[in-house]
Parts: sequence; C-alpha cells; structure tokens
Amino acid sequence: MSRFIGLLCLLLIAFSGVVYAQDEAVDVAVETAVEAVADVAPAPSNQTIPLWTEKVPGKLESDEKEWPALTLYLLPEGVGNGSAVVICPGGGYGHLAMDHEGHQVARWLNKLGVAGIILQYRHAPNYHHPIPMQDALRAMRTVRSRSAEWNIDPKKIGIIGFSAGGHLASTVGTHFDEGNKMSKDPIETVSSRPDFMILGYPVITFNNDYHHGGSMRNLIGKNPDPKLVEYYSNHLQISPYTPPTFLVHSSDDKVVPVENSLMFFKELSRFSIPAEMHIYQYGGHGFGLGPKDPVLNSWTKRCEDWMRYLGFLTK
Repeated sequence: MSRFIGLLCLLLIAFSGVVYAQDEAVDVAVETAVEAVADVAPAPSNQTIPLWTEKVPGKLESDEKEWPALTLYLLPEGVGNGSAVVICPGGGYGHLAMDHEGHQVARWLNKLGVAGIILQYRHAPNYHHPIPMQDALRAMRTVRSRSAEWNIDPKKIGIIGFSAGGHLASTVGTHFDEGNKMSKDPIETVSSRPDFMILGYPVITFNNDYHHGGSMRNLIGKNPDPKLVEYYSNHLQISPYTPPTFLVHSSDDKVVPVENSLMFFKELSRFSIPAEMHIYQYGGHGFGLGPKDPVLNSWTKRCEDWMRYLGFLTK
C-alpha cells in the first residue's frame, strides 16, 4: 500500500509539473492544446488572395502550400466605416489558430463596420526570422495600397494579434517603415505602420524570465544571437511613433505571463503613447473573444469603446 501511495504521489507531482513547469516544450504543448480546441471546426472563410502574386521572397522551393495569404472579410461601400484590421492568429510561431483567433475575430470586426483581413503567415518548422515579420509588413502595405479598391481609409488601418500573433503584431507596430520609394513594386513603396494595435495575451519579451520559450525558439532558434533577442523584445523597441495600443490579458495565464502586457503598457506610458489595458483575474491562455464567458467577452466591448474614442469607428 505504501508503495502504491508513493507511486501515486510521484504521478501527481509529474502531472503538476506538466501543467505548471516553465520548460519551453511544455509551454508550446499547453498553448497548442488550448488553441486547437477552438480550431476543430473552422468557419467558412471569404475570399483568400496570395500576399505576393509573383515570386514569394524567402519561400522554399519544396513548399507547395499556398501561403503567405490574406483572407478578406471586406464590407460593401456604404456599409463599413472605413476602418480595417490585419489579423494575426497565434500559435507559438508553429501553427495558426485560424478559427477563434482569425475567422471569429474577422466576423466580430465586421459587426463593428470594420473590414477584417486575416494573415496566414509562414512559421516554423520551415520558416523563422525574418519571414513572419516580412509577411506581416507586406500585409499592412497591401491593405493600405488597395484601400480605395477595398473601401478602406488608408489612415484607419490597424493590426490585431493573439499570443505569438500578438508578438507579430507588436513587432509590426515597433519595426514598421515608411516604404521603399525606389522599389519597382508599388506595394513596397507604401508605409507598413499600423494606425492602432490590439494585442490579446501577447508574447512581448524574449529577454527575461517572462518570455515564451516556444515562440522564441520557433522564431529565432534555440541559441539566438543576443542582438536578435533584444530586437524582438518589443517593449524595448517602443518609440514616440509607436501607434496607440489596446491590451487584454489574464493574470492566471500560465503560458504567456501577464507581465508581457504589463511591460509593454509601462513603456507605452513612458513614451506617452495612448494605451488602454484590461487584465482579467481568470481566463488562462488562448481565450480569444471569450464568446462563452460574459466576463471575458466584455473585453470586446471595451475595445469597441476604445476604437470609437480614437475615431476608428466613425465615418
């Protein structure tokens, strides 16, 4: 009996370690499991277009997948308010949570009169730095360059991301440029700066104990150059030109600690960047819009109010 009890205790300790350990592989497994639950029945999508119509920079010759791509949830002329948001689903830079952090988000934005554009960006195991950022910057340029065609105001284009997608979104918001005016590709001449950011339980830092090991490993490798670690620790990259930002997180997030959002908000405040943050006591990781929980779901209304206050929901 004593041996049985001892074995049972060891099993319980092991199980506890799986749930709460900070090991990088465990973090990735937890994130994947949480996000996959909502991906079992993907919603029908609208039109999907390639991000590049000709040769895709950095694409492997062996890769036959039709990506990177944009899935367009556009609104007819006279229906929308001119705003648009590029959507970056999460997935630890190893997969994409396309339904609850993609299609559901696009439909929510459409209800607000906002066009939603889901970015299907490249990721590990075959793609690493700088490919995801390259895809996201191109997405911002594409939406802005086709704004007239898509009934979008080029000065009302934001970006939203969740988890690692939040890291990608915050990377765009801190590493954008005004475009290469000498490029023969007209899309590349356009600014990639978002006019606003919405970050859901985002990965922000790679340079301290609060980093998400799986996302960092998938993006910049197991033993990254310290310069890359700093480059992608986006709270260190905020400038006076960083766009207004809305953040939402839960304090019990065991995958991406809430300190990621807290650090980003603190630096936004230091640079006097307009920002709003909502921290929920519960929710864990990967709750998306929180459609089945009236408390968690309230962040979408707070975000709507924030967008309206900044003028992004008015014609």
